[in-house]
Amino acid sequence: MSSMSTVQRMNRKLSEERDAERASQLAKEAVELSNAGDKVQASRKLREAAALGHANPDVQAAFFAIHHDDQLNSPLLDFVRRYALYHDNSAGDEAIKYLKSSEASNAAPVALECLQIILECRQSTMSGAQDFIIAELAKRSPAVRKYLATELQASTTAFFDNVYERGDDAANCLRSVVLDDTLWPTEDVRLRVEDDLFQLFLAKLMETGHDHDGRALKGIALLLIADTQRLHTFIDEDAFEALMGSLDLRLPPDVRGQATLVLSKFFEVAEPTGQEYLSKYITNHVQRKKGDDLVLAFSAGASLFPVIPTVVAPLFLVDGFLSSIMPLLDRKFSSPLVHDAFLFLLNAACIDGACRTAIAQYCAPWLADKVSNGTGKQPSVAATVLAKLRTSGVKIGDQRANKADDDVSELVDLFKKSLTVVEEGKNVSDSIEGLAYTSLKPEVKESLAKDRKFLKSLLEVLNENHTTPEVVVGGLSIISNLTQYAPNLSEEQKRISQLKAYANATKPAEPNPLEDDEHVRARCTAVVEAGIVASLIKLNKGRSPATAQLSDKILLSLSKNSKDRGKIAQQGAVKLLVSHAQRSLQSSENNVQSSSDAAHALARILISLNPAHVFPAGSTPDITDAVPPLVALLKSPGGAGLNDQPRDLLPVFESLLALTNLASAPTSNAASFIIKSAWDDIEEFLLGNNELVRRAACELICNLTVVPAGIEKFADGSKRAAQRLRILVAMADVEDLPTRRAAGGALAMLTEQYVNIVSPMLEFKRTPEILLELCLDEDPGVVHRGLVVVRNMLCCDEADQDNKPLALKVKEAFKKEGAVEKVKTSLKQTKDPELLTIGVQALKVLVDDRTK
Repeated sequence: MSSMSTVQRMNRKLSEERDAERASQLAKEAVELSNAGDKVQASRKLREAAALGHANPDVQAAFFAIHHDDQLNSPLLDFVRRYALYHDNSAGDEAIKYLKSSEASNAAPVALECLQIILECRQSTMSGAQDFIIAELAKRSPAVRKYLATELQASTTAFFDNVYERGDDAANCLRSVVLDDTLWPTEDVRLRVEDDLFQLFLAKLMETGHDHDGRALKGIALLLIADTQRLHTFIDEDAFEALMGSLDLRLPPDVRGQATLVLSKFFEVAEPTGQEYLSKYITNHVQRKKGDDLVLAFSAGASLFPVIPTVVAPLFLVDGFLSSIMPLLDRKFSSPLVHDAFLFLLNAACIDGACRTAIAQYCAPWLADKVSNGTGKQPSVAATVLAKLRTSGVKIGDQRANKADDDVSELVDLFKKSLTVVEEGKNVSDSIEGLAYTSLKPEVKESLAKDRKFLKSLLEVLNENHTTPEVVVGGLSIISNLTQYAPNLSEEQKRISQLKAYANATKPAEPNPLEDDEHVRARCTAVVEAGIVASLIKLNKGRSPATAQLSDKILLSLSKNSKDRGKIAQQGAVKLLVSHAQRSLQSSENNVQSSSDAAHALARILISLNPAHVFPAGSTPDITDAVPPLVALLKSPGGAGLNDQPRDLLPVFESLLALTNLASAPTSNAASFIIKSAWDDIEEFLLGNNELVRRAACELICNLTVVPAGIEKFADGSKRAAQRLRILVAMADVEDLPTRRAAGGALAMLTEQYVNIVSPMLEFKRTPEILLELCLDEDPGVVHRGLVVVRNMLCCDEADQDNKPLALKVKEAFKKEGAVEKVKTSLKQTKDPELLTIGVQALKVLVDDRTK
């Protein structure tokens, strides 16, 4: 035995020596042919040599000698040649690095040659790098795309087979090329190749066990979406069977997802053929009563229920289906796969009310048993189904839902346990879905919010599964349920609700005490303290609309409590909300949108925080980035006027407060930006009927009068400016104290330095009367503002239109209103030295009888 091994080793060594010698000889011949100018034969010889030993020094030297110029001119061409022709997989990795680098822009001149080199070599002789290289070359080079189109036109089937086997990205190039009409001589040619390509993808799908990577399905999906009406006719009953088989729960989720997408497009246009195919497929597989057939039927129903519920529900409700399946499951099938598939079907069927009733009637005991005794995912899925039944109040059997049927506490405990127990490879999506349903109940909301361990576990699960849409959306739905405030109904809405209840012969439901603002506020605080904002920032790294919408809704609730706003802002919510609100603005028509949750939440946070702390200098976002979303909240929904329809003015009010705060930032240009983008809207609310909104608008205008652009609105000498001054004076005469204070403050700042507004103010006959009333106000702040305005007007040194001192005209107007006695009375009521000084200055002018 030992001597035989020695002989084998000697033979192997001799063979290797012969191969090395032959490789060296071929390499030398290749160099001689190259020097003679025959590059084609030289390359052929060198490939033979490389097949015998690409690491041979003579082979390496020959490669350098023959392709030296190519190496200098294009590193990519050198990498591809070494990779494809000489079986050097490390060169393939180098080609990928090159195409990912900043030098990739230099690849275009050699891209076509590189592609041809790869496609001329057998797919099996190269690593998976060929897939990326082909796709990247096609993306970067019009010449490559044109070549692909030309080859597809010349020989669709042969070229398809060559490219398809090289990888998913390579196959995707074919799908993209056939949909680019600029690459084809005529539309008829393109459509012919598109038809052929679609049928080739279908054929690949129908090859048994071939499409577990979903490659064919992706091709079918893209082409079908682009040309549904024409291409769906190629899906006959055999192709439909293959598509339905791709919904098998034993296949990877992305494969099932692609199959669902294809079938949803097919059902959109294939009525009644699609319904006929589906009915036949489900019926045949169920009637066979074999394990694999039932898995296929149940898997198909579970995937298609959300897509075409009105088509699948009648099949589920066929008389005798559930009543015959239930004993069959218990008696015949020990394999958990059949039970798993049936549970998924029941879970999906809960979307339909009649199906829920049927499940409750026939499956409730079996589901309860699975909760207690199921294996793998069965307990969590069964519990989710029961949660859906109980939260919907469905009848169990022939009896109405009673308290026991309505109780979900044991299900909630099961869901919570599955989140907190550490298990390798655990799947939490079912528990998340179950909690999303059960957390609609007030008592469950309260229980979950008080469970700090649960909140921590939930956020950990969300962070760990931030790329899994069903977990993210389900988890955020739970948080949204916990933090959602009950809607504030107007009196009219309350009456309508009562009328509906009477019409249905039911007593109007009393609001659950656990849903009052106090309880919701406490739940929101618990969520904030658990660290939800950090999770929201991580979960929103992608661009999922559902994730963004739920996040904004949650932050809107969390920001209602002013005590939590600082924590929310400190954890990064402002940047996230600005980003979401800006995106919403960019996608809205005509740049006008109704109040968005992101903008409204942003407004609430910015009401009570120092803008300099929220938007430090040089940081992102800038303070002005927050202005457009807040301004958008001021716009009427659909551009309608204020009085055209009932409108929720809370977002308007809170936006005005936030803008007022931003306008107060001393080192920013926020005030000027607000004036430029929102002045007309602010003025409109100043004239509205809502006292709080009017007050907020007046306070904002007061803050805007500190910048030149704001002053100009009142002091440019125009008729419109005079009208604004008159309105501002009138605002100083309203009953609402904060509005009077704001209007007085604005007038004080305007008259301090811009005396040219005094004359238009006097044109309003009631100005002296209103200003003197300010001096007699019960509020010291209002008195202060009134005395400043009176003093400023009396001490102006401008001339009127007749070139007479304006101060005389002002003095006469004020004295007619008893200014001397009123100012004296005002001074008697204060001990503030500053007020006394200002009042005395005004009084001196009033009692001075000298003619100026």
